[in-house]
Amino acid sequence: MKNTHLSLLNLSARAIRPLVAAIACASALSVTTPTLAVEFDGARIEMTMPFKEGGGTDTWGRFYAPLIGEQLPGQPIVVVKNIPGGGSTSGANQFQMRAKSDGRDIFASSGSTMFPYILGDKRVRYEYKDWTAILASPTGGVVYISSDLGVKNVADLVKLKDADLKYASQGATSLDLITLLSFEVLGLDVKAVFGMKGRGEARLAFERGEVNIDDQTTSGFIKKVQPLVDEGKAVPLFSWGVLGKDGKIQRDPSFPDLPHFVEAYEMVHGKTPDSERFRAWKSFFIAGYAAQKGLFLPKGTPDDVVQAYRESAAKVIAVPGFKEKAQDVLGDYEQAVGDEASMMFAEAVSMDDAAKTWVIDWLNSKYSAGLEAQE
Repeated sequence: MKNTHLSLLNLSARAIRPLVAAIACASALSVTTPTLAVEFDGARIEMTMPFKEGGGTDTWGRFYAPLIGEQLPGQPIVVVKNIPGGGSTSGANQFQMRAKSDGRDIFASSGSTMFPYILGDKRVRYEYKDWTAILASPTGGVVYISSDLGVKNVADLVKLKDADLKYASQGATSLDLITLLSFEVLGLDVKAVFGMKGRGEARLAFERGEVNIDDQTTSGFIKKVQPLVDEGKAVPLFSWGVLGKDGKIQRDPSFPDLPHFVEAYEMVHGKTPDSERFRAWKSFFIAGYAAQKGLFLPKGTPDDVVQAYRESAAKVIAVPGFKEKAQDVLGDYEQAVGDEASMMFAEAVSMDDAAKTWVIDWLNSKYSAGLEAQE
């Protein structure tokens, strides 16, 4: 009954929208213009979660679900529906095919969902350009190195041309792709040691001395790596940075004294990066860090429903005490809503052909990734 109620409201809205427009044009007559409102009173909204329960994106989605519901008109219940499989492509494919465009279906995306899309994975049947972004959540990370190598900061990397550098990785097309690409862009010869089940396992390999260069997300670095830095066992090199509203990479507020990746490149090479490999890196950086997690509405969602969601997301992050409440899940990073979130995702999935061809050829030749070559 409740869903029927919502559908009827939407139908009613579509039916009388032209009339409302006419009335608006006649506003000079001082007639009060009627206001149309999206209403979700009693509705049940499903958030498709393409991962198992308990992971990072699932935790993120379950944090936001009740908050978004509280701020939407009618305060509907937002439930998380886990559809894992295929490296998150199964849930995304199902959302693409079955999601209703009346506001009752939303999708929780992560970098792990965007990477296969960007790389043209054969399993992908979803189209990010069909969806409308509501919210984007960034995260950060730091690359660090063993102090045994004698490096004091990122400027010293030029001394490591002949060093035996090893990096523990979950796989070349996983989120570690950003780190592997950063080594390539910087001109570092680093051997990847695959088979890690997560970044925590990779950090343990670093602590055992099996690898000597590593990266961790902000929370992982602060909790687990900073003690190693304090003991003189690790040296932080650079953070990934954050994406500013002007589209440029800025210093990570969690690590204001560390150069971001672009600054690191300039310190090593003496110039601004501008190549197909850097453009490829930037797309994956946005998808993997600057806009790592996001909420989307499906294709065809009416503008008034989109606006209701964007306003609810803006209200969520404006509630007094939100930052403190979100600290453990979101860190200190500013949340992007509406057009700002759309800008981030659009840039992430709009890698130019030259950069895309280069990165696929590089993954296939260096890591036998088996990706389909670009025509």
